[in-house]
Amino acid sequence: MTTRPYSGIWPVAPTPLDETGAIDEDGMRRVLDCMIDQGVDGICVLANYSEQFLLSDAERETLTRLCLEHVAGRRPVIVTISHFATDIAVARARQAKDLGAAIVMMMAPYHGALLKGTPEQTYEQVARVGDVGIPIMLQDAPLSGVDLPVSLLARMARGIGMLKLFKIECAGTAAKLRALIAEGGDAIEGPFDGEEGITLLADLDAGATGSMTSALIPDRIKPVLTAHLAGDRDTAAEAYARVLPAINHENRQCGFRAAKEAMVEGGVIRSAFCRHPIAPLPPEAREQLMQLIRPLDPVVLRWGR
Repeated sequence: MTTRPYSGIWPVAPTPLDETGAIDEDGMRRVLDCMIDQGVDGICVLANYSEQFLLSDAERETLTRLCLEHVAGRRPVIVTISHFATDIAVARARQAKDLGAAIVMMMAPYHGALLKGTPEQTYEQVARVGDVGIPIMLQDAPLSGVDLPVSLLARMARGIGMLKLFKIECAGTAAKLRALIAEGGDAIEGPFDGEEGITLLADLDAGATGSMTSALIPDRIKPVLTAHLAGDRDTAAEAYARVLPAINHENRQCGFRAAKEAMVEGGVIRSAFCRHPIAPLPPEAREQLMQLIRPLDPVVLRWGR
C-alpha cells in the first residue's frame, strides 16, 4: 500500500466553448461539478487537454479565477502555468497560489523545436517557481521535446523543496517511474502517469501512486488505482481490462475532443466546439467512442440527464 502523500486520480478539466468559440463560463462550472461527482481526487485546469494553447492570457486569468472560486475547496485544484519565460511562469504560479490553488503544474521551458531550456535552465525555472511557495508538479511530456533524464529529475526533487509531484508520460513511462522512485526516494512525493492512463497498470506496478487522465471516465478508471494501491493487483487488472478499449480509442483517435463530446452526449455542456485549427472529431470516431463508453455507464453520460 502507498505511503506517498499524493495519490489517486486527478483528471484534466476540458474547457467548454460555445458554437462561436467563446468560453462557456456556465458550462465550465458544470464541467467542474460533473468531475466532482465522478469522484475524482483532484482536478487540473488549463492543461494541454484543456486546450491551453488556444486560450488568450486574459481567458487564462478568467478561467483560473472561475475554477478556483467554483470548486471552493471541494477538491484540490492544480493550475497549469507552463511558459517559456520564467518571469511569466512565476507570475502565473503566484496568481494561482493567491487564488487558492493547491498545486501548479509546469513543463520544462520550450518554444518550438529550436528554443529549449538546458538542464540547468530547467532547474533554475522550476526553482524560481518553487520560491513562490506552492507545490509543483513537473510534467515530463513529449510535447516539450526537452529531455529530462532521471538523474536531473531526482536532483531537482532533492534540491527544490516545493517540487513534489512528477507527471511522467514519455515513452517507457513505467521504466522511468521505477528508476525515478529508486533514485529520488522520499523526495518523489507524487509519482504520476498521464496520457489518459493508457499505460496505467504497468505504471502502477512501477510505483506510480496517481494518474492524470482526462475527464472522460475517471469514475471507471479510479477503481484500478484504488485496488492497486490497496495491494489487490488482480482486481486492478480486471478493472483495467474493462476500461482499456475506451482509453485506447481516446488516446489514439480522439485526444482532448473525447471528453467534450461525452459531456455533450450526457448533457453536461452544450457544445464540443474546438477552435481552429483543431478539426471537429469525425462522426465515425465519435460514434465508436460512445459505443465503447456506454456499456461502462459512466457518470458523464447521465450527469445532466
